[in-house]
Amino acid sequence: MEDIENLIESLAGEIGPVKQGPHPALIWIKWVGGAAAYVVAALLVSGHRADLAMRLHSPLFLAEIALLVLIVCTTALSASLLAFPDLYQRSGAVALPAAAFALFALTMAISFAADNPPSPAPMHSYQCTLSILMLSLLPMFWAFHTMRKLASTHFRFAGAIVSLYAFGIGALWLRLEEQTDSIVHVLEWHYLPMLGVGILGVLAGRVLLKW
Repeated sequence: MEDIENLIESLAGEIGPVKQGPHPALIWIKWVGGAAAYVVAALLVSGHRADLAMRLHSPLFLAEIALLVLIVCTTALSASLLAFPDLYQRSGAVALPAAAFALFALTMAISFAADNPPSPAPMHSYQCTLSILMLSLLPMFWAFHTMRKLASTHFRFAGAIVSLYAFGIGALWLRLEEQTDSIVHVLEWHYLPMLGVGILGVLAGRVLLKW
C-alpha cells in the first residue's frame, strides 16, 4: 500500500502546470483579421479590377462579396471551435458555415439567371482556380499550424472547414481582382472547386490534425 502511495506521489510531482489554450474568440479575431489584412495586401500587389467602384453598386455583386466575407468569417469561427474537443460547448455555431454557403448558393443562382444574355467569358479558365489555390496556401498553413497546437478531436471536419476558410480568402481576392462579369466562368472556375477543396481538406485534417 505504501508503495502505491509513493508511486502516486511521484507521478503527481512530475505533472507540470498545463498552459490553457486561447479562447476561440481570440483565435477567430486573429484569423479574420489576418484574412482581411492578407486580402488587402494581395490587392495592393495585384491591383483591383478597374470597374470595382462601379460594380459595388450592383446589388448582386455586392451580395456575392458580402457572402464571401460571411463564408470566411463563419468558417473561421467554426474552425476555432473545432480546435477544442468539446467544441467549447458551442456546437450550434460550428454549423454556421452551412447557412452561409446556402445563402451564397442562392445568390449565385439568382446571379446566373440574371446574367442573360450571358456576359462574355475571359480567355483563361483553370488559371483562376490555380491562382486561388496558390493564394490560399499561406492562410491554410497558418490555420492548420494553430489547430495542431490545440486538441481537436474532429480532425476530418476541421480539416474541411480550414480548407474552405483559406479557399474563401483566395476566392474573395480574385473576385475583387479579376475583370469579368461572366457568372458561368465564376461558378465553374472560382466556386465549384470549393467542393474538391473541402474533400481534400478532410484528408488533410486526418493527416495533419490527428493525434
